[in-house]
Amino acid sequence: MATTESKDEKNTNGLGLGVDSSAEHHERCPVEEVALVVPETDDPTLPVMTFRAWFLGLTSCTILIFLNTFFTYRTQPLTISAILMQIAVLPIGRFMAKTLPTKDYSILGWSFSLNPGPFNMKEHVIITIFANCGVSTGGGDAYSIGAITVMKAYYKQSLSFLCGLLIVLTTQVKNITLWDFFFLGWTQEVLGYGWAGMLRRYLVDPVEMWWPSNLAQVSLFRALHEKDPKSKGLTRMQFFLIAFTASFLYYAVPGYLFPILTFFSWVCWAWPRSITAQQVGSGYHGLGVGAFTLDWAGISAYHGSPLVAPWSSIVNVGIGFIMFIYIILPVCYWKYNTFDARKFPIFSNQLFTSSGQKYDTTKILTPDFQLNIPAYDSYSKLYLSPLFAMSIGSGFARFTATLTHVALFNGRDIWKQSRRVMQNAKLDVHAKLMKAYKDVPEWWFYILLVGSVVLSLMMSFIWKETVQLPWWGMLFAFALAWLVTLPIGVIQATTNQQPGYDIIAQFMIGYVLPGKPIANLLFKIYGRISTVHALSFLSDLKLGHYMKIPPRCMYVAQLVGTLVAGTVNLAVAWWMLENIENICDVDSLDSDSPWTCPKYRVTFDASVIWGLIGPKRLFGPGGLYRNLVWLFLIGAFLPVPFWILSKMFPEKKWIALINIPVISYGFAGMPPATPTNIASWLVTGTIFNYFVFRYRKRWWQKYNYVLSAALDAGTAFMGVLLFLALQNNGIELKWWGTELDHCPLATCPTAPGIVVKGCPVF
Repeated sequence: MATTESKDEKNTNGLGLGVDSSAEHHERCPVEEVALVVPETDDPTLPVMTFRAWFLGLTSCTILIFLNTFFTYRTQPLTISAILMQIAVLPIGRFMAKTLPTKDYSILGWSFSLNPGPFNMKEHVIITIFANCGVSTGGGDAYSIGAITVMKAYYKQSLSFLCGLLIVLTTQVKNITLWDFFFLGWTQEVLGYGWAGMLRRYLVDPVEMWWPSNLAQVSLFRALHEKDPKSKGLTRMQFFLIAFTASFLYYAVPGYLFPILTFFSWVCWAWPRSITAQQVGSGYHGLGVGAFTLDWAGISAYHGSPLVAPWSSIVNVGIGFIMFIYIILPVCYWKYNTFDARKFPIFSNQLFTSSGQKYDTTKILTPDFQLNIPAYDSYSKLYLSPLFAMSIGSGFARFTATLTHVALFNGRDIWKQSRRVMQNAKLDVHAKLMKAYKDVPEWWFYILLVGSVVLSLMMSFIWKETVQLPWWGMLFAFALAWLVTLPIGVIQATTNQQPGYDIIAQFMIGYVLPGKPIANLLFKIYGRISTVHALSFLSDLKLGHYMKIPPRCMYVAQLVGTLVAGTVNLAVAWWMLENIENICDVDSLDSDSPWTCPKYRVTFDASVIWGLIGPKRLFGPGGLYRNLVWLFLIGAFLPVPFWILSKMFPEKKWIALINIPVISYGFAGMPPATPTNIASWLVTGTIFNYFVFRYRKRWWQKYNYVLSAALDAGTAFMGVLLFLALQNNGIELKWWGTELDHCPLATCPTAPGIVVKGCPVF
């Protein structure tokens, strides 16, 4: 049987890129990064869904979902990409190819072999597709376990495993049982798969939809399987091993020995008694001016690897970041005291009372977890830190700007693509190669879509009081997801940034169903998370497109991986919530505890803001934050002048690269992301995707994505090792360098008369 190695040895150019000898004169991909990295070859005879692929794929999926669920509760959440397993399975796969029996077996007329030949690249890719399910389900957008965490750790609901399995209510409090979430987790993930099947012809087939993050994996696959031609310098595999080893060893420093490198805030040392200086210089609780991180986990924690983001995307994010953090926020805080900002920390994901104290939601909850209006009126209105409030406002603008931007800049292309689908238009080289395989019938996806919708509606009828979300709320969530998945997908497929619409989803349902935080959480899950999963599946489909994986193999791997990941995701989260004492309770944890759950703190805050109290009280007439609603209109208008300019001056290509949704994304994720996280991401991305790409293109082509993969993998391996060997056994270091941020005054208010423990009173 032919192998990838033998084929590529015969067909490579001087850069080590595969070239189809029969397609020398084919038009190259117009996206330069893709043309430099993705091979234009294929070997349809290579086996894909082998026993090795199933065994290693399901194992990889299970391990990754465990690790990502585990790390998402930590102060510095580490999302472990599929690259970890992508590397680990290679020697195992080759070992299995040498040791497993080659005998053919037959079951019910179906013959197969445990060892069909050498371990090939396509098997490796399908294993990675399985593994990716363990990232998309358990990584940064794990809303289903976020809902469980919020209910158990923040609302203090008494949930039991037995109660979940039997679907019964405990005492007189109407709880969402474990079974509800088990059911919910599967349906919302499969729902996303249904959306992906409908949109693949718009977000996978067009060459313009190039999904930048996939190039890192393509580059790594080639480094692991292809033999570089003899040339000066290191091969990609040698470079990967060196960078991986360095990353692995180095992460012991910020990950355990010297964690202060995660937020190196030297400004606070120069002015140890100045609140303003520490608000400006703190990397963890302030604006992060002068602060930096030497921790790859900190750099890539929220926007992913900066090495795979296109330069135009980095510029747009940087513009938005500088505008909001260094201009708008300081002016609103120090000059105008917007929203009574000085009563609160300048940067915090906490909720506050009018006197600057942390908001105690237990004082305004009824026994069935709805808003006690008289208690709310007598306790205090809800206040946000200035950065948190502005982050919500940027979300308003980002939602409408995404719809307008895609309609103006991509609407014609989407319409043309719709016509191409009907007319069988000319295909690029990758699409032509994929024609060798049977496509997945549309009805396969429609069955999943309709089935998941029906099951979700059944849950609304059967457990109506439990979930608080009626059937029409479910349909509303599905309609919203259907509306926004395509425009958000266009943004992600071209810029590697995914504008979210969590805020909008919760804003809408919060107006319709005020005072019901559980309904608000579920609406976000059924709306937003189905979009997240759809985009993850579409990204994987594009990876399969680049690597020439049969579409039906992709379908099976994604579907099975999703179901396995959803099950393990729930089991791990439940175990952690039951066994780690005071998890997510910052006030009860030790100051150096890693289990502060910053991502889920924001999820809880969102349920209070949009569900329990409701947007009408905060953003409606008379609400403190009512003026932020104007950003809906502003966001819808902002892309228009840039679109007009791009038409007036078509020769100036840079105008069309101005992307308002991505500019507003420079402020997204804060909190829990900090300005230092984003600033370090911007600097690192600029170095590699501008200077190195422009002046050392040959080096960039050969090593850039390999370096990104090595940094991810080395950090992940050491992070897991540190926890299992040291932190899990209570072996912790205690010294000056283990404190994340030496800026204790950065969290202090500056308004006169506000009394907060540990802070001076003005």
